[in-house]
Amino acid sequence: MKQPTRLIAANPLAAGLATGEATTDRIEWVKLHLTFLPLASPISDAKVLTGRQKPLTEIAFLFAEIATKQGHHGIGFSYSKRAGGPGQYEHAKEIAPALLGEDPNDIARLWDKLCWAGASVGRSGLATQAIAAFDIALWDLKAKRAGLPLAKLLGAHRDSVQVYNTSGGYLSAPIETVLDNVEAAIARGIGGIKIKVGQPDPMIDLQRVQAVHECINGRVAMMIDANQQWDRSTAQRFGKLVEPLNLTWIEEPLDAYDAEGHAALAAMLDTPIATGEMLTSPAEHWELIRHRSVDFIQPDAPRVGGITPMLKIMALADQARIRMAPHFAMEIHLHLSASYAHGPWVEHFEWLEPMFNERLHIADGRMFVPNRPGLGFSLSEQAARWTQQTVEFGKRP
Repeated sequence: MKQPTRLIAANPLAAGLATGEATTDRIEWVKLHLTFLPLASPISDAKVLTGRQKPLTEIAFLFAEIATKQGHHGIGFSYSKRAGGPGQYEHAKEIAPALLGEDPNDIARLWDKLCWAGASVGRSGLATQAIAAFDIALWDLKAKRAGLPLAKLLGAHRDSVQVYNTSGGYLSAPIETVLDNVEAAIARGIGGIKIKVGQPDPMIDLQRVQAVHECINGRVAMMIDANQQWDRSTAQRFGKLVEPLNLTWIEEPLDAYDAEGHAALAAMLDTPIATGEMLTSPAEHWELIRHRSVDFIQPDAPRVGGITPMLKIMALADQARIRMAPHFAMEIHLHLSASYAHGPWVEHFEWLEPMFNERLHIADGRMFVPNRPGLGFSLSEQAARWTQQTVEFGKRP
């Protein structure tokens, strides 16, 4: 009688790849932090003024630290505004043990492994945003191991990137404060100013835009951001009104998933169109690219699942010769923008600076890639004080 085939269970600490000579290191320790960064004052964009969201008062961060048998260490983060941070942390706790015993260099495979570990809740959104913290930590670790800034590991096109400021142009600030913020940003060396629009009365937006444009007076670039609060007709009309201002782009004029509407707007206006920050996967960004919906694509590495999926988006955008301006998280996106071919921008927010011991250098309208290995940041003592929960897996070497 033929005996049934006996299935041999794989070692859960090294699942997915047979051990070979090329594997010389293993992940032995993972630590997660849930940290809340308080903002100095509540922040409002058009989503608040249209009643869809509450003012932003804090940002939740999921930090992941990874250490290996050979003593290498990496750190990465994901984040969430208004809601979702604790959910990311809980999902990360569930899947983190799957990294123990794995080769830290197999980043793409490990991304797939973590994704399938939680695939029943989807392969985009909160689930993959939790994976982002691990993925970014692994890329940080790999670059540190090579003794290179991440931009240099990826292959840099430049050592500095055009930089624009967003944090000074929110609708919660009166126009007088916005104008003061414009002057402060230009004095700091910022190369572009973005202000928020999209409130219920577009004429108030137009007055603010004209005031900032007059203040800038051609010294730096200018962008506006409607945060998805216009319908197609409003976007078309407002876009035509500001056409003479030579804006660098109009951001999120329509719903994030309206690829066809953005394409029609991009074809109609001379002013470039930018969007993509709210999308959470390469597949969603591909819809924008294939419809020619954007002149500037704006992926967010923590939102799409980390650097591994971000590189896929960059390859798709590169093939279409689309420019890039990643959203938020300049500590990560500086490196990715430096390694992208087609005239990128990086977004400046000073909000995150208290979280880290290091500062990024800005001068002459550009942000400079630091010469520190990896992403080039470490957590500050203040970040530790803002941390509410931590958990560890494995044993730190």
